[in-house]
Amino acid sequence: MNSHTTSDYSCLDRPEVLAFLFHPRPEPGASGAAAPEAEARVPGTADVLIPVTDAAVVGARFHLADPAAPSILFFHGNGEIVADYDDLGPLYNRMGINFLAADYRGYGRSTGRPTVTTMMHDGHAVLAFVGAWLAGHGFSGPLFAMGRSLGSASALELADAHPDRLSGLIVESGFACAEPLLQLLGVDPAAVGFREEAGFRHIEKIARWRKPLLIIHAEFDHIIPFSDGRTLFDACPSSQKHFLKIPGADHNSIFMAGLGEYLAAIRETVFSAGGRRSS
Repeated sequence: MNSHTTSDYSCLDRPEVLAFLFHPRPEPGASGAAAPEAEARVPGTADVLIPVTDAAVVGARFHLADPAAPSILFFHGNGEIVADYDDLGPLYNRMGINFLAADYRGYGRSTGRPTVTTMMHDGHAVLAFVGAWLAGHGFSGPLFAMGRSLGSASALELADAHPDRLSGLIVESGFACAEPLLQLLGVDPAAVGFREEAGFRHIEKIARWRKPLLIIHAEFDHIIPFSDGRTLFDACPSSQKHFLKIPGADHNSIFMAGLGEYLAAIRETVFSAGGRRSS
């Protein structure tokens, strides 16, 4: 298991902080079966449980289009679970993209409880599992990392730690700096001992990313300001980067306001980066 993460997030792992950062909920009707790969509850998908430690597993749902198609490993926002993407998954599949959505501990069918430390740690195990699963099931297309909102932390962590395993990076509603976000959520960074330069370091990470990049951000995002998306975009040195603004949308209406443009930009990023369109 990769232990690349070196930042100390323990100051954010206090119960009074975690209550603001994470909103886990179970997947309705899930049995909680411990089998690594359970019978899919949604047609055209594979439900898996990914071991992240000897005692904890993270649930994931793979919406599968074609073994030759490119794949997106997706990390969702803090109040979501993979089952929330059961409607979006088929839209990715129709574009010829495998959509692989992963939960965090305590979410969906996962075990354990979520903390910032475990979230940042588990992403590496999820990537390793997904790579092995795809290869073992005959999937040969390129792999992209994508994160929405809180999930941008996982996606940027993996892009920085494993650029050789990823063909591109997609950040939707991602944060550039954590301190303003923590303050908005009711957490005083100074009071809990959080320092930006020792935390997520998103600007530092994206400044090392030179492969294809897509940043998507809502014009009127009321949780993570539009300026955060621009900051991340401007910090990236990639010559293959694109910024998509969703006009008139906020953090939670981004899909309703601009789903067509959202998916078109993802499709263009994935296939211009070398993903072969499945027939």
